[in-house]
Amino acid sequence: MFPSHFNQMRTFLLAAFATLTFPMVGGAQSLPILDQNPPSLHWQQVQTPHFRVLYPTGFEAAAQRTAQRLEQVHGPGAATLGVKPRPISVVLQTRTSVSNGFVTFLPRHAEFYATPEQGMGLGTNDWLDQLVVHEYRHVGQFEKGRQGIGRLLGPLLGDGALGVSAVGLPQWFFEGDAVGTETALTRSGRGRIPEFGVGMRANRLGGLRYNYQKAANGSLRDYVPDWYVLGYYLTSYAKTHYGADVWDRVLTRYNRFPFYPFSFSNSLRRTTGLRVEQLYTRTMTNLDSTWQAQQRELQLTEARELTGQYKGRVYTQYQCPQYVNDSTVVALKTGLGDIAQLVLLSTKTGKERKLHVLGPLNLPEMLSVGGGKVVWPEYRFDARWRQRVYSELKVLDLATGQVARISRHHRYTAASLSPDGTRLVAMETDSSYHHALSVLDARTGAVLATLPNPQNDFYQQPHWTPDGQRIVTVTLKPTGKTLELLDPATGAARQLLPVANVNVSNPQPWGEYVLYNSPQSGIDNVYAVHTSTGQTYQVTSRPLGAYHAAPAPDGQHLAFHDYRATGARVVEMPLTPAAWRAIPAATTATPGPYATELTAQEPGAAVLLPLLAGTAPADTARRYPTRPYSVLRNAFNVFGWGVVQNPNGNSVSLGVRSQDVLSTTQAITGVTYDQTERTGAVFGGFSYQGQYPVLDADITYGGRNAARYIDRARNQPLDSLRRDQWRYTRLTAGLRLPLTLTRSKYLEALTLSSYYLHERLYDYDLPRRLPTEPSPNRPVHAVQTTLSYARQLRLSARDVAPRWGGSLLLTSRLTPFGTGLEARQWAGQGSLYLPGLAKHHALRLRAGYQWQQQRQYQFAAAVSFPRGEGYVSFDRLRAASLDYYLPLAYMHWSVGRWLYVQRIRANGFLDVAQGRSVGISGERDYRNVGLDTSVLFNVLRLRTPLEAGVRVVLNTYTRNLIIEPLAFSIRL
Repeated sequence: MFPSHFNQMRTFLLAAFATLTFPMVGGAQSLPILDQNPPSLHWQQVQTPHFRVLYPTGFEAAAQRTAQRLEQVHGPGAATLGVKPRPISVVLQTRTSVSNGFVTFLPRHAEFYATPEQGMGLGTNDWLDQLVVHEYRHVGQFEKGRQGIGRLLGPLLGDGALGVSAVGLPQWFFEGDAVGTETALTRSGRGRIPEFGVGMRANRLGGLRYNYQKAANGSLRDYVPDWYVLGYYLTSYAKTHYGADVWDRVLTRYNRFPFYPFSFSNSLRRTTGLRVEQLYTRTMTNLDSTWQAQQRELQLTEARELTGQYKGRVYTQYQCPQYVNDSTVVALKTGLGDIAQLVLLSTKTGKERKLHVLGPLNLPEMLSVGGGKVVWPEYRFDARWRQRVYSELKVLDLATGQVARISRHHRYTAASLSPDGTRLVAMETDSSYHHALSVLDARTGAVLATLPNPQNDFYQQPHWTPDGQRIVTVTLKPTGKTLELLDPATGAARQLLPVANVNVSNPQPWGEYVLYNSPQSGIDNVYAVHTSTGQTYQVTSRPLGAYHAAPAPDGQHLAFHDYRATGARVVEMPLTPAAWRAIPAATTATPGPYATELTAQEPGAAVLLPLLAGTAPADTARRYPTRPYSVLRNAFNVFGWGVVQNPNGNSVSLGVRSQDVLSTTQAITGVTYDQTERTGAVFGGFSYQGQYPVLDADITYGGRNAARYIDRARNQPLDSLRRDQWRYTRLTAGLRLPLTLTRSKYLEALTLSSYYLHERLYDYDLPRRLPTEPSPNRPVHAVQTTLSYARQLRLSARDVAPRWGGSLLLTSRLTPFGTGLEARQWAGQGSLYLPGLAKHHALRLRAGYQWQQQRQYQFAAAVSFPRGEGYVSFDRLRAASLDYYLPLAYMHWSVGRWLYVQRIRANGFLDVAQGRSVGISGERDYRNVGLDTSVLFNVLRLRTPLEAGVRVVLNTYTRNLIIEPLAFSIRL
């Protein structure tokens, strides 16, 4: 699943690229832009009995190992679901810095993003191994959808039937069940990591307890754990109390007939006797008992919260503290009401000062300060190829406020400044899955040295020692994790802890010690190891977790962030080694709730766990056959048929859809039927996106059955209304160039496009035609060219509109060929977003001008017309509007099991326009005021919220009042 800022990026790009779909005559819409790799990549494939693994040249060793792991997981990975999935393609994405993976059935395949994450969520697993186990469970879940009604829907709809049958399944089931599987079948799945569930634990122990509706649907005020956390606890409670195959039995019942409200809950009740609400209540009660017993055994260490941090009710976090000097700490601030930013916190005065609003942060789980500078990694998107994502370093000079971008076109996922701020140590995984630590010049980004890593160990969160001579890093080896002390001058490495299945993280050198995080007590706390003796100590004992320890320069205090229900806060405690408790070095960590029971239940765990843990010999001699993969020969991949487009008004389309697994080529073809006119049409669409410009083509041939008034004045409507049946052919073809330009806190996109339109009528017998249709004897040959640019500040969860930003759309529509009907249109429209009177308010100013010659033909509108009015095609049109967006209320309103309301928002607007024409349109002025009120809500417990509302518009000239519904929208 993509991080939230990637979801926001996708939503923004969809909105920015939507300007391409302004129809010239109501034609078909362009197929969506997909994520592609550059065409220079050469692809190979590994073929196994149950998988086809695609990878770019240079990734052979990791691809072979991944193919072997997939075959090893094929049996046990889906055993408790009672299915044996069909063969499937797996694409290894090696040019992105994003740490992710997913399985989809549109078309059916999986994608693994090969850059490992730096966070604690990786545990002690190899990154690709964890993806194999987690994502293959999703393959099994989807395969389960082919049972019951799926056996009938599959032949009718293709793989699209899997989506239809899964519509009633909660998202928490998919992700929670997969997390449970990775926990049971690996030595360090997320269910074994305390940090994974610390937010849920903070809520329950902090008294923030809520019902299932809120838990399943989320909140814009409080922290609500995501699908992964909620789902892990719910699915695991059911497995440990009702058997490892409980979800096999639930899904078997569900798939018999899933098409009624709460069918999943009803199937769960028939299997276990519990509805989902009761499963939630029992799970939370069980967790409360476990966590409260754990709390009673703690002997807490005291810590003082730094004043000045947010005290309101909205969930806000301060994390990853680093001392700038003895009295000032820099921290990362995030929350439901704030986008990621660096802030300064004073340990003396309690003041908070904003330093810098970050761009698309590559979640480093660490900050580094040295020499009066701060460093962090940010994603850097390739302008065209959205599967090529770099991770580059940003350095902020605290004295001047200047931000420098260094290390261009690299994929650095973690970095640390030397104490004097002149050098950096950075971690990078290259496109062959080789992990390396490099020493860089902090000013230029030049690589000064790369440390040897012959075993290809994975490094996490490196830090310089106080003297700037050595580096401490977490090192993940095949048999577990350790802390290592590295000498960049000689390449020598010394282990500070024994290699063990313990999820150590966040090393911070101080004096003769290295501070680090460890979950060995069952709660993440700060520990220390003496670099000479190897003696380990427990430094903190906090109720929920202490993370990212940072010693003050004077050595008197220790800062870290401390969890609580309202969000993490930076706290400070005395740095007194004499008060630390000496303990043995950890060789294992206390497992989290349900982890041990889940492993004991899995029939394949005894075989698979030793293989994934590196304690069983690997079959290194076995190699599966490989051969080149041709993108062009595999461009057409039919995956769905039947209803290929959602019903639109009174029409529905049937046909087939195709998309290759590398997302270069999309095609759609079929028939459509209009129930109003009782006519049919055949259509086909094609989009090739494997080269720099996107090539699109669309053709439709069909019939029309409509009536026209032939008397312009309509004085005798019974005599002047005539009906006719005719046929038409419409062809569009062209190029578009979608560019992603995001470089900072602003989302930014530019799109250029040019399309040709040809439309012709046949058998048209009426004496008049609409000006937006071709003539029976003169077709339309038109060209539309657009330039679309958008730049806007990223939104927090509580924002209802951008608070800074703007957009520009330039449109040209011409008939330049000298044949057929003639018309010309040029238009431009721009918008500007500004902050409103309160934090989540926004103001939008918009203006546009449209000029056209339309004696023979009329193009569609290229600028926004006043709301509440039907479009009138003027020769000259000036339009402007003012909008004020604001949230009215955030709430958690439930209407039984049916409806959950999260927010009400409003938008007051003023639209003005002036149209001038020679002829029938004449001249007209518009001045409309209105109010949009909409509600963000969830229905039937589906986690993806919908938004709908009502619009009231008053024409101030005619005093006409118009009330109309606002269309449904989906909040991604």
